[in-house]
Amino acid sequence: MTKKESLKKLKHLIETQMLGVIATDMQGIPYASLVAYYSTTDLKNVIFSTSKKTKKFKNIMNNSNISFLIDNRENNPSDINNAITITAFGKAEEIIQNKEYFKELLIKKHPNLIDFINSQDCAILKICVEKYKFVSNFQIVEDIKTNDSSFIDFFSETINDSQ
Repeated sequence: MTKKESLKKLKHLIETQMLGVIATDMQGIPYASLVAYYSTTDLKNVIFSTSKKTKKFKNIMNNSNISFLIDNRENNPSDINNAITITAFGKAEEIIQNKEYFKELLIKKHPNLIDFINSQDCAILKICVEKYKFVSNFQIVEDIKTNDSSFIDFFSETINDSQ
C-alpha cells in the first residue's frame, strides 16, 4: 500500500467512525475509556468531551500524554485480516479558547450528546496528534507523523481538491 493510499484510509476511518478509545496514565497504570470524538480536517487534532469529575480528566491533567485508538472491526473472524486499526499518539489539553466552536463541531457529529456537551461539568479536550500508527492486514504496521511532508502535502491536496 502506498503512503497516499494509507492516508486516504486513515482519513476515511477517522471521519466515518463515531467512537474511539483513549488511554491515559493513572499513576503508571494504563486507563482506557471509550469516547465520542471529532477530528479536524487536517487530522492533527482529535476533539472529545468528558466530565471534569472523571478519572480520565484527572489523569490527563496529571499527565497529558495520551493515545487514541479507532478501528473498523465488525466482530467477525475475518477482522483478524481485514480490520484496520489506527492509534494516534500525542498530548491532550483542555480547550479554553474557542470552546463554543469545538462544542458545536462535537454536537454536529454527536447530536445525541448535546445535553452532556452543554453541561457545566463538561470539559472539551483536544489531542494534538504527533503520530499515527496504522495497522492493516493483521501485521502491516506503518508510522505516519503529522509533521512529515507526505502527510502535510496530502492534506494540502485534499483541501485544494474540495474547493
